[in-house]
Amino acid sequence: PTKLVKEKIDETGIDVVTTTTLNKNTNLISPDEQIRRNGIESLKLLIDINVELGSTILGGVNYAAWGYLTRKPRIEKEWEWSVNAMREVAKYAQKKGNLIIAVECINRFETHFLNIAEDAVQYCKDVGTDNIKVHLDSFHMIREELSFRKAVEVCGKKYLGYVHVCENNRGIPGTGLVPWKEFFTALKGIRYAGPLVIESFDPSFEELNSLCAIWRKFADSGEILAVEGLRNLKAIAREIK
Repeated sequence: PTKLVKEKIDETGIDVVTTTTLNKNTNLISPDEQIRRNGIESLKLLIDINVELGSTILGGVNYAAWGYLTRKPRIEKEWEWSVNAMREVAKYAQKKGNLIIAVECINRFETHFLNIAEDAVQYCKDVGTDNIKVHLDSFHMIREELSFRKAVEVCGKKYLGYVHVCENNRGIPGTGLVPWKEFFTALKGIRYAGPLVIESFDPSFEELNSLCAIWRKFADSGEILAVEGLRNLKAIAREIK
């Protein structure tokens, strides 16, 4: 599959970034050392694939299992486990090329580990490598952050490495509650120059729809969602002084 994807990439000339998640068998905050090792090796494999595809960023929930909740606040041991594992992963990525590892802070219903930008920045500082950055997603931000501007400024140009521009319902960007002008003004303020990626899901994609709680269509097709969303976001961006 990697070879086929690479052929399509070469045909279209598109820039490549990827997003991933870990599961219960590759969970970097599991008390089970073998499961944590599984997670490290899984991420190393993904790094190899990213390098082969020419990807510049590996984002997502790559620090813990997506959907893993202990029903308690994060504990110091979980932080230690994940940071130490990610440091090994990030150093491996450095040896392979210029791949950025971006950790996505997501909402409280999907993880207890990283919910806000402030914690994600501290995580990057504790990992301590130059290629570990923060991945912000407006779908999650509107649930967890007190201010889009402050979240972006907390990251700053040094730590913000990847951004998902998603509406609050994961529908067409620019049609919902996300404060786009505030968000884009803040990104411009820190001179963010990385990718802005629309992430959405279709209920026909059964493998993901139940995990992401996608129960209805937001557009007649994924192409329409992307085209209209991009048009809306470009119009908003043009208004930013």
